Formats: sequence, structure tokens, C-alpha cells
Amino acid sequence: MIRCLAVDDESYASDIIATFINKTPFLELVGTTTNAFEALNLVKEGKVDLVFLDIQMPELTGIQFLKICGGKCKVILTTAYPEYALEGFDLDVVDYLLKPISYERFYKAATKAQQILAPVQQEIVQLQTQGNDFIFIKGDTKNKFIKVNYNEILYIEGLKNYVSVYTATQRIITYQALRELEVELPKPPFYRVHKSYIISIEKIKMIDGNTVYINDQSIPIGDTYKEEFFKVVREGKKG
Repeated sequence: MIRCLAVDDESYASDIIATFINKTPFLELVGTTTNAFEALNLVKEGKVDLVFLDIQMPELTGIQFLKICGGKCKVILTTAYPEYALEGFDLDVVDYLLKPISYERFYKAATKAQQILAPVQQEIVQLQTQGNDFIFIKGDTKNKFIKVNYNEILYIEGLKNYVSVYTATQRIITYQALRELEVELPKPPFYRVHKSYIISIEKIKMIDGNTVYINDQSIPIGDTYKEEFFKVVREGKKG
């Protein structure tokens, strides 16, 4: 998944981009903002892979933004002004979208970004799958990865914009999507039991009704996942 941010000083314009992002399967919306400085902080913290960026903004223009961020993320410019196109491409933007933007044109630009970012993300996946007993979890800055052994993970909780990985000794916060981790983790021992939780079946202390207990944490079993989970429990699958 490509983590995306929509930046435009007119909120209705960033809302349109956000709608397009949510319609596109390989994109994930991190957020929208009318404040270029807020966007710059998110980029510097490594929380964004791709920015859809307006050019004409007060205090900090899109071109100034590009020069300051220094290639820490990929950028697609969104603007009503075609005269900035050449300068934008000189600064290595992925594409240049002229308003009003159709979804068809948006998707074409997003696909270009996917082709550029895919080799980097594939390299990360390879790192995560080379060993059969650990995973590399994205950290809070770009190119930071935390190695966690599978047997240390108790459960994983998905929240609005981030995921918490719990071990017996620490809580690791990552801006990966829960569904992304679900694909990367081996089954068994890891199973999705709720829209917000993945658990290690090896760490379960008790199951009582529709609740799983791991250490002192109670975790609900969602209706969507109940049938598969109890089938696993009945069959006694382990790691």
C-alpha cells in the first residue's frame, strides 16, 4: 500500500483527492490538510510515501515544499496553473494534474507512482519474508525498520491511522495498515479475529464466548472472523 497525503489550501479540493485515493485499491489515505507546514512535518517523520500537492498555497508554495522536502517522498502536483509544469518535472515530480481532475486522469498518475515505488516496497517485503521467524516492522521515520521475532508478538491492534504491535515487553507503533501486516504474517500462528485485531494463537490464555484473553488483555472476536477462528481452535492448529 502507498501511504498518501492530500494537500491543498482549499479543503473541497483535498476532499476530492481523498475520495479518489479511497477508491484506488493500492493507495491508503494518511490524511488531508490545508496546511503545507503540517504536511511537511508528516513527510519529514516518514509517514507518507506520496503527496498530492497543490502549487498555489499561502505561506509555502508547492514548489517551495518540493525543494524543502528533498525527495523524502514522491509528489504529484495538482493545480489549475499549467505554467509550473516544467519546473515541477525539473524537481522530479511523478505527474502534473490540471484541475478539474477526473478520476481517470488521477488513476493514471497514481499508477505511475506505483510503478516507481513498487521496487522499494518489494525490497521491504523481501526483507520481511527472508527469515521464517521474524518480521521487519516499519518504524516512525523513513527507512527505519524494527526486527520483531514472531514468537514475541502477543497481538496487534489496528487504530485509525496506525497499528500497535504488542509484545510482552514493548508496544511498537507503525504506520503500516493492519491488512498489510495480516498478509505478511504467517498463518498459523497469526489470525485476524476482529476488524481491529490480529492475535497469535500461541499466546491465548483462554477463550470465553466471543472474547479471547491474552495476558491481561481481552480481545473481542468479530462476527466476520468467528467461523474461521473457531474452526482453527477446534482443529488445534499451532505454529
